[in-house]
Amino acid sequence: MSSPTTPVSGKSKEARRNRREMARTGGMVIVAVLITLFAVLNLKSVKVDWVFGSGHAPLIIVIVISLLVGILLARFAERLASKRR
Repeated sequence: MSSPTTPVSGKSKEARRNRREMARTGGMVIVAVLITLFAVLNLKSVKVDWVFGSGHAPLIIVIVISLLVGILLARFAERLASKRR
């Protein structure tokens, strides 16, 4: 006589997936709230000195542009390093 095998319940996998999705969604909501607060708290206009001249811009714009330039430079440096190998 062979022993009967119990099928793996699909509900437990679904429950795990639902909890994971809810945790991910909750984390994304928290990050969105923090980013919104950061943006609202950094609306003060600041003087930006360029190579040729200067101007005024909201601080959050300066921060975001600096972040994007840093990300682009890091990716460019990674590509150069991987091509040299």
